[in-house]
Amino acid sequence: MKRFYKRLRVWFHGLRPDHALMVGYAFYVVVVFLLLSLPVCWRVDWVSPIDNLFIAVSVISTSGLTTVETADVYNCLGHLVFLLGIQVSGLGYMTVGSYAILASKGHLSKNRINIGKAVLAMPESFEPVRFLRHIIVFTFTIELFGSLILWQAFTEARIPYPLWAAIFHSVTAFCTAGFSTFSNNLETFTDNTKISLTISILSLLGAIGFIVLDDAVRSVKSKHVRATLTTRIILVATFGAITAGTVLLFFDTAVSGFSFWERLLVAFFHTVSALTTSGFNTFSIANLSAATVIVVIILMILGASPSGTGGGLKSTTWSAAIATIMSFLRGRDEITFFGYKVPHGRITAAFAAIALYLIAFAAGTYCLLLFDRHPLEDTAFEVASALGTVGLSRGITQELTLGGKIVIIVMMYIGRLGVVSLALGAVALYKDAAPENPEPIPEKKGDIVL
Repeated sequence: MKRFYKRLRVWFHGLRPDHALMVGYAFYVVVVFLLLSLPVCWRVDWVSPIDNLFIAVSVISTSGLTTVETADVYNCLGHLVFLLGIQVSGLGYMTVGSYAILASKGHLSKNRINIGKAVLAMPESFEPVRFLRHIIVFTFTIELFGSLILWQAFTEARIPYPLWAAIFHSVTAFCTAGFSTFSNNLETFTDNTKISLTISILSLLGAIGFIVLDDAVRSVKSKHVRATLTTRIILVATFGAITAGTVLLFFDTAVSGFSFWERLLVAFFHTVSALTTSGFNTFSIANLSAATVIVVIILMILGASPSGTGGGLKSTTWSAAIATIMSFLRGRDEITFFGYKVPHGRITAAFAAIALYLIAFAAGTYCLLLFDRHPLEDTAFEVASALGTVGLSRGITQELTLGGKIVIIVMMYIGRLGVVSLALGAVALYKDAAPENPEPIPEKKGDIVL
């Protein structure tokens, strides 16, 4: 057994980072699946293997889509498995293990550092070990404060076991997972400002990424703003998309019966939920008009930011595409971000990522339509939610056939790995050559990450 473990370890450390990601996340899925398959985690007499597998992939992908009512089907032990799986996956593959090794040995192997860079989309200018330490500190500090606020809010709302509910939702919000201990997600708290804003802020902090948080800490320490170009792009893109989405959702007829503040709160919350890919809802998504459904699908596709806990295309990727379009319309040959020239390699990478993502989205929608005859808008919404690891649904998840469940499982797994990482890994299976590194941006305060 010891010899087998040693050989397995040598084999794993010899893998390329993208292949290690595939194997690592698959291993996490298997572990969570086996734990959820234990009857001791159930409230009911029987849970089918495909549903356990679906939930396991949803947990590890931090998606939040479920084929069963998890609040009714799984007990506290099952929810604890959810929580641990979400926390580990939200932090990023190998982050927890690397930190444990770092604490005991004081250093990391080159292989772990390379995988960490691949997982966290770390700029070349960042020191990996220092960044890793900051991730752990940021995560548990933010989740602690989020838990304390939600504990008070759930206590005021007279929710059973408010402390457990607070911890669970703080972790799942920061990790943008969207799982809830309540059977109707957060629909009970439509008009609860404290809960809605706390969940939104936690989701935003997780989604904007650890690069931004690291910049914020360095700015505080140095007593002046030291934002990298990546941070500026992320913040402008994220809050620009949130503003546009909130305005569009505010005028949906489904929320016209609410007061002005409730409409604004619902519109803001669900814009943040879709863009950060957290997947919580305080209002039934099935009631949204077809026009608003398109807006939400676009937000889910756009997604969070690199080095964050969310999924989707990533803010820096679609921002690069917008910058290219604007330069074209202005008749300029050079493409710039905030006065900095963006190399051709970065733009190529951005458009390749967008093309691959849209191909995966179209293929997933086509395959799901083959197995399940739901309206096109509901089907496209489901696939966008799975691929973006969002977790929002228009109510068809629990109606999926076996084939439909498999399609969504594949979409969630692809979404967690990243379409580009999966494509590079697939190409490398036939060609043992690393992709050419894109030319770094000549930026004074850091590299842009796509």
